[in-house]
Amino acid sequence: MATIEDSAPGATKAGTEAGVASRDGQALHVQRFDGEDGVEPDEFKPLTREQALLWRASQPHASVWSVLGWQLVLAVLAACVAAALTRSQPVVVSLLYGAGAVVLPTGLMAWGLTKGALSRRAAGGAQASLAGFFVWEGAKILLAIALLALAPRLVPNLSWLALVAGLVVVLKAYWLELWFRARRLKRNSELV
Repeated sequence: MATIEDSAPGATKAGTEAGVASRDGQALHVQRFDGEDGVEPDEFKPLTREQALLWRASQPHASVWSVLGWQLVLAVLAACVAAALTRSQPVVVSLLYGAGAVVLPTGLMAWGLTKGALSRRAAGGAQASLAGFFVWEGAKILLAIALLALAPRLVPNLSWLALVAGLVVVLKAYWLELWFRARRLKRNSELV
């Protein structure tokens, strides 16, 4: 917070409170700011119950299950394209394994966050929900790494290029879900 002492050496404490007095008798103009950026915060006005319900209804519903569904759709489409272009079973199997290295951990995390015992216990508090998210995100990452490390042993004639392609294509489902959610939000706002 800016004070007179910061702006004028030799200013008195009374000048800090009044904002105009100094030792040499000259008037000082002091502006007080709450933050470092110099912008005073707006008044906070809480929403009424009806306003909050209306706002919540206008927001698109986000679900980790919809992301998982898009991942499965993209995995099947990528496998069909790979089969049509290469006519090679090892390429298609490698692509599907790469997709599975994303879909299976995402499914585990989705189950853990929505249906698992930890999610039911964490339903009451924000800190517990955040902790549950980090636990399931950690499990998801560890499972994905384990599946990728086991790929050479589990997939005969592994094609690393196809495996990475399957992994990348399925990871794009997050962006696809965000794009569709933004379109739904835009469409809903135009209807209102």
